[in-house]
Amino acid sequence: MFSSRSGLAASAGLIALLATACGQAGAAQTSSAASGQVATSAAADGPLKVVATTTQVGDFARNIGGDKVSVTQILRPNVDPHDYEPSPADIQAIADADIVVKNGVGLEKWLDQVISSAGFEGQVVDASQGVTIRKGDGSEEESAGDPHIWHNPQNAKIMAANIEKALAAKDAPDATAYQANLDSYDAKLDALDADIAKRIDTIPADRRKLVTNHDAFGYYIDRYHLTFIGSIIPSFDTSAELSAKQISNLVAKIKSTGVTAVFSESSLPPKTAQAIGTEAGVKVEAGEDSLYGDTLGPEGSAGATYLDMEKHNTDVIVGALNG
Repeated sequence: MFSSRSGLAASAGLIALLATACGQAGAAQTSSAASGQVATSAAADGPLKVVATTTQVGDFARNIGGDKVSVTQILRPNVDPHDYEPSPADIQAIADADIVVKNGVGLEKWLDQVISSAGFEGQVVDASQGVTIRKGDGSEEESAGDPHIWHNPQNAKIMAANIEKALAAKDAPDATAYQANLDSYDAKLDALDADIAKRIDTIPADRRKLVTNHDAFGYYIDRYHLTFIGSIIPSFDTSAELSAKQISNLVAKIKSTGVTAVFSESSLPPKTAQAIGTEAGVKVEAGEDSLYGDTLGPEGSAGATYLDMEKHNTDVIVGALNG
């Protein structure tokens, strides 16, 4: 599944840099604020310091925590989590954190090493707890299952609830505020879920077939009763390689099943998707306005928040398959 080779290879260097990083108070917060999506550094007696690993759990933490938390988001928008290498600022942020929130399901293979290097002994919230996980392909790397749990809004509700529980336990005086924020966000997630289902229902049944860049949309496909035909990269991991035979087989399958579009992702190079689409004679959705798979987009983009991302993805899918 996800490759941890970069993060593990960098571990020794990160540990050596820890002393320098720890001497640079607020470095991670400054870096995070540059993304436009992360709160500024809080005083010791101010908001809870929350470190969120991914763009998705970072967005959930901000929605549930509101002004009671200061969120440092490790992964930046459009950064591929499959090949992420932690920085000294990440170690510093975790060392200073009150709570660390992760996606789970084997996504952050680098996190345990970073937590150890930071000397963090606080709570690590696994946002995936309680989510029904789709199986992997049986390989060692995919043994934890499919980590792209957020592509079902009902799973996002579980993730948000896990975050709310941790925040309320850590900051009991503000528990009522966290619960109110969760209730409000749950309503938005339910509305999103209903809207996506309604939009997908406008696609003729024989056209509800997806070919995506990699296996990132299984939860979305299951939730909204689409048919998965195949992926350009037949893996949960975007760093996996596609053989010439696999490309040929996918083109043949696209032709034989009547697929009408191939979907790439905004954070991935579109070249292979475009080549496959051209050979198969179908349209290709690629580039910055294509699907958001592993990461939210930057501030101001169509995928700047989780709600924006899922709405945009649905717009792209419905537009292409109805076109």
